[in-house]
Amino acid sequence: MTSALRRAVVIGVGLIGGSVALGLKEQGFFVSGIDLNRDLEQSALDQGVIDAVGDDLEAELVVACVPAQHVVEVVRAILAVPGRREDVVVSDVCGVKAPLGLEIDDLRFIGGHPMAGSEQLGLSGARADLFVGATWVLCPTPHTQPSRYAALSSLVTSLGALPLALDAGDHDRLVAVVSHVPHLMAATLMRRAVIGSASDGALLQLAAGGFRDMTRVAAGDPVIWPDLCATNAQAIAATLELIIADLAAVREMVLVGDRDGLFDFLTVSSQARRALPAKQQVPTELVMLKVVVSDQPGTLAEVTTIASDLQVNVVDLQIAHSIEGGRGVLQLTIGKAGSQALSHSLTKRGYDCFVEELR
Repeated sequence: MTSALRRAVVIGVGLIGGSVALGLKEQGFFVSGIDLNRDLEQSALDQGVIDAVGDDLEAELVVACVPAQHVVEVVRAILAVPGRREDVVVSDVCGVKAPLGLEIDDLRFIGGHPMAGSEQLGLSGARADLFVGATWVLCPTPHTQPSRYAALSSLVTSLGALPLALDAGDHDRLVAVVSHVPHLMAATLMRRAVIGSASDGALLQLAAGGFRDMTRVAAGDPVIWPDLCATNAQAIAATLELIIADLAAVREMVLVGDRDGLFDFLTVSSQARRALPAKQQVPTELVMLKVVVSDQPGTLAEVTTIASDLQVNVVDLQIAHSIEGGRGVLQLTIGKAGSQALSHSLTKRGYDCFVEELR
């Protein structure tokens, strides 16, 4: 997927779309932009966020950065345009993935979700380095073509993010815990403080670092959240039930003065928070894991998700030669520390693989 001038299209030039566009431009792409808000399109062009307004049939990458309820419609429309280059990769940045996979049945589409954002709103908050160190989830299916996945993974890496392959259903279940429910909890706490401030004017003046840290994400754009919650309702509701039960247990410990119980509860949480991984970084010691694969549906999805299950980041993925019609080799650039575990796990699954040091 190379050409003399690399080209991309970003649909929706708000915070995420604008940041994708700026990041791609830094990588030498000519980026066209589309937005229903024509004034926003023109602002993105005037500010140099995009190079042109409109579609580009020669683009190798199209990214739909639109609200959840519009992704299927937009992606289908893009894929239906005649004359688009054959090797195009179409992706999205939506925070819910499983419904998209069910409704978009096209080899050219690979769902994606960058785990990055900002409390700043709209195009004014866009920046080229927004994704540096962030995890960018990709959701290959059993039918995903390795060449397209490799191209998208490489582009994600070029933006400074670390691609992580996940099954779409697993993504939605996990992101409910680490993104969707935390946002709702922050909004709930902020709303409770605002209501309380109506009768106690000093309340919000007392909002110090802890309160501000906990409610920071509540300042994000509320437009996207009703649709995200609607499309991931079951996973969100299940997580909220667990949180409600935990809060009820804490309430009981407070009421009965269970100092030991509270201490244990807070200690476990404190230790877990201190052990939380810092922002992801590309490992300094890299090796190449070569995996011999056959042209069977699901091979790519299986290999990449095994890596994710073992918490092995695939920094880069390439194909030694086309695997269509026979056997081929997936070349995974990974951290040396995780290479043995991944190699062992793949061997147990019947794959032939070997590790090469990178010089």
